[in-house]
Amino acid sequence: MTDLAARAPQRPVKRSGRGAWVVVVTSVLLVVGVLLSAGLGQLPIGPAEVVGSILKAIGIDNAWAPHDRLIEQTLWQIRFPRVMMSLLVGAALAVAGGVMQAIFGNPLAEPGVVGVSSGAALGAAGAITFGLSVFGGWTIAAFAFLGGLAATLVVYATARAQGRTEVVTLLLTGIAVNAFAGAGLALIMFAGDTASREQIVFWQLGSINGSRWNEVAIVAIVGVVAAAVSLKLAPQYDLLSLGDRTASHLGVKVERLRIWSVVLVALLTGVGVAFVGIIAFVGLVVPHLVRMILGPAHRWLLICSIIGGATLLVYADLLARTIVPSADLPIGMLTSLVGGPFFYWLIRRNRRRAGGWA
Repeated sequence: MTDLAARAPQRPVKRSGRGAWVVVVTSVLLVVGVLLSAGLGQLPIGPAEVVGSILKAIGIDNAWAPHDRLIEQTLWQIRFPRVMMSLLVGAALAVAGGVMQAIFGNPLAEPGVVGVSSGAALGAAGAITFGLSVFGGWTIAAFAFLGGLAATLVVYATARAQGRTEVVTLLLTGIAVNAFAGAGLALIMFAGDTASREQIVFWQLGSINGSRWNEVAIVAIVGVVAAAVSLKLAPQYDLLSLGDRTASHLGVKVERLRIWSVVLVALLTGVGVAFVGIIAFVGLVVPHLVRMILGPAHRWLLICSIIGGATLLVYADLLARTIVPSADLPIGMLTSLVGGPFFYWLIRRNRRRAGGWA
C-alpha cells in the first residue's frame, strides 16, 4: 500500500518529462527544417549564411552574414516569408484540430474532414470574386473566418445529439458541408473572371508560394491570440473529456466552452485558408500522434501540437518546392497524400477497439 502511494504522484512527473522531451526533439527538427527550407532552392544558400543574415537583421554583427545583395533579397523577400507562413499555418491548423477533437470528444474531428476548411475557402473566394473590401486588407481573412465559423456551427449543431457527438453524423455532416462548399466554389468560378478562377483553384489545392510579410503578420496576430486562448482553456478541456455532466458538476460551463472553442477553430482555420488555401489533415495527424505519445492531457497536447504542426508544414513545403526540379507542387496535395492513409488507419483502429461505430 505504501509503495502504491509513493508511486501515485510520479505519473504526472513522468508525463511532464516526456512532454518536455517531445518539445525539445520537435523544436530541433523545426530549426533544422527552417534552415533547410530557407537554404534550398534554385539559389542554394548555406546554413551559416541563413543564420548570419538573421543575426545581422537583429543587430548582431557576424562574419557569416552574406555580402551578396541577391542572397539577402532572396532570403528576406521570398524564403523567410514563406517559411514563417508555413510555420504559422501548420501550428494554427494543428491547434484547431486539437481543439475540435476536445470539444467533439472524437479523434476523427479535423477542420478539413468536417468541412471547416472548405467553408473558409468559400468565404475567401467570395470576397475575391466579388471584389469586396469591407475590412480593408483584412477582408479576405474576415470572410474566410465567417465561412469557417458557419461551417463549424452547422457541423456542431448537427452532430450533437442528447449531450454527445455522433461519429457517423459528424462524418456525414462533414461530407455534406464539403459538397456544398465545393458546389459554391464552382458557382463562384463560373461567375468570376479568369483571374478569380485562377485564385479559386489556388484555394482548392493549397500553396504557400508568394507569401508576403503583411500576410504573415495577419496570420501571426490571429494565430498567436487564438492559440494562447486555447492553452488557457486546456484545463477545461481535460474536465470535458470526463463527460459533459461531470465537467458541469466540476464548474465548467460546457456549452459556453464549446461555443468559444468553435469560434477559436474558425479563427485558426479561416486565417490560414485565407492566405494559403485548403491544407487538409494537419489538424488530424499531429494532435493524434501527440496524444498517442503523451496521453490526453490537453496543455501538453496543444503545446506539442503547435510545434509539431509547424514542423510538419515546414518540411511539407520544403518537399513541395524541391521534390520536382523547377516546379512548385501544391502543398495541400502532399498533406493529403500523407493524411489520407492515416485517416483510413485511424478509422480501422477505432472500429477494432469499439466494435463498430455504435
